[in-house]
Amino acid sequence: MESCLLSLFLLVVFSSLVSSLSFHIGQTEKKCFIEEIPEQTRIIGHFQTHLYDEQRDDYLPANQTLRIFVEAKDPDEKVILFRQFGSERTFKFTSQKAGRHQICLQSSSSQRPLSAGGPLLVHLDIRAGERTNNYTEIAATDKLTELQLRIQQLTEQVRHIQRELDYQRLREKRFRDVDHRTNMWIFWWPVVRSLCVVSIITWMTNSC
Repeated sequence: MESCLLSLFLLVVFSSLVSSLSFHIGQTEKKCFIEEIPEQTRIIGHFQTHLYDEQRDDYLPANQTLRIFVEAKDPDEKVILFRQFGSERTFKFTSQKAGRHQICLQSSSSQRPLSAGGPLLVHLDIRAGERTNNYTEIAATDKLTELQLRIQQLTEQVRHIQRELDYQRLREKRFRDVDHRTNMWIFWWPVVRSLCVVSIITWMTNSC
């Protein structure tokens, strides 16, 4: 049973390391996505934009005159990334605090081609933690053997899992705190209401 739960958790962790999605975005429209990210986790996002071609009846890659604003905020709404890119680009940032991070993309109206018909089609890939490492480049730079590279890869995976576990514990603690406050409110609310009723009745009795 425990091994099944561990396998399920690892599956959830590794599936959360990479997320891919496609969506439409209108002119000057801003679309945001929420990512649950542990602290000190590197994030790499890559997006491609496509414009609809009426003649070919298909979406084709947009030219580089198109501009896309990318903004990322931490759980405290602090901006940790705000940059303008072309129609296809990679952006990076590292989370300083665990929690829900907001990643937003917005097209720039002044730079968008006038011949564009309809909304943009955007493909967005987001990688987190160990999945952001380029192990081919690392092996070439550090001159690692296949075994050494595999050990380093496993070490990075363990570190990411540890950060995920720490974040899950933090979320559980927050949930328990909210649950405790809610239960206390449920317990004391009838008492407070009864005291208010008694006070009103006493005041009305004395005024008469």
